[in-house]
Parts: sequence; C-alpha cells; structure tokens
Amino acid sequence: MTKKDCEELVLKLAREGKSASDIGRILRDVHGVPDVKSITGRSVTGILKENKLAPDLPEDFMNLIKKAVNLRKHLEKNTKDLHNKRGLALIESKIKRLQKHYKEKHVLPEDWYYNPETAALLVK
Repeated sequence: MTKKDCEELVLKLAREGKSASDIGRILRDVHGVPDVKSITGRSVTGILKENKLAPDLPEDFMNLIKKAVNLRKHLEKNTKDLHNKRGLALIESKIKRLQKHYKEKHVLPEDWYYNPETAALLVK
C-alpha cells in the first residue's frame, strides 16, 4: 500500500465515523497494514488532525469519561456495590491525572475541568 492510498483510506474511515483506534484495527486486520506510521510517517491521529477530522477530546480521555458515566448509572441502581464505588473513584482519579497532563500539553483548554454531571452530556 502506498502512502497516498493509506492516507485516503484513513480519511475515508474517519468520515464514516470510525475512531482512530478503530481505523488502526481495520487497517491491520482487513488491509494488512501493521503500522500506519511506518508507511506515512505520521500516526492516524496526526493524519486526522491535519485534515481537521480529529475529535475535540483525545480518544483515551473520552473512553475513561464514558466508563465513568456508565459506572455512575450502574451505581444509581446498585447503591451498595462497594467494589464498583472504588472502581469509580479509581477511574475518576485517572481522568483527573490525564486532564492535568493534557492541560500541560495544551490539548485541553486551561479552563476545562471534569464534572460528572456534565460528563454525561459529553458522552451523548
């Protein structure tokens, strides 16, 4: 696969609504591309950023927020689930650490902060 073909395929999959990790997985499993960076010199996320198709929030950050929102929904119904209460505390701790890191790297704006009530709106 050539560099141009690989980039076109990444952009096509992104326009279909696939995430960066899904694009990498599809390229690996279906098209036999083990590493996009070795062909194009840029990562999938880098290609998406250049073409303004990258999401506002990083994918790993968004996945943690989704996990926290789903766990909060579970804990509303199952209030005595102590193991998952601890799990939620650990996930929210990861979110806050990652938030600090992304603010230092200027990926997130300085005034952005994690709030469990507004996080549910981000996921939808």
